[in-house]
Amino acid sequence: MTSGTPGTPGNPDGTDAVEGADAVDGTDTVVGTDGAAEDGVKRGPRQQLTTDTARPEGGGRAAPGDAPAPARQWPLLTVLVLAGLGLLVVGTDPFPQSFRIGAILVGAALLTGAALRRALPSVGMLAVRSRFTDMITYGVMGSLIVLLALMVQPGPWLRIPFLEDVLHLTVT
Repeated sequence: MTSGTPGTPGNPDGTDAVEGADAVDGTDTVVGTDGAAEDGVKRGPRQQLTTDTARPEGGGRAAPGDAPAPARQWPLLTVLVLAGLGLLVVGTDPFPQSFRIGAILVGAALLTGAALRRALPSVGMLAVRSRFTDMITYGVMGSLIVLLALMVQPGPWLRIPFLEDVLHLTVT
């Protein structure tokens, strides 16, 4: 390959294609004389390897672009408000069993995030990873938090004998 000059017929966009030279974005792609990169994949003279991270699937706006920012991010705000309400209940301790209720609200917030991630095509900043990974992460963490909140002592609302035996074996 040889260096072209801007505006020549071989480079209509005005870029220079030089073997091993820095690309426009600062990355290096070493291309041999036959057009094949070092990894053996045949690429055109200006084709670059991906250097950026793609937006997670479903990471677009949840409302039209002309809507205010809170409206565009309503799925994330729903999860955050529900989790914040749970933390507020735990922190202020306004009634008996408030720790249990607050922890259930935090778990329910994560389960709501999993449901929103599954049901909506676009959830804004609630999308962190792929749809499948987000649903599994939010769902498992939310389920565990709710399960543990239901089993908290004293006077658990849910008893699972197997887990009680494991706890007794580890403590005693």
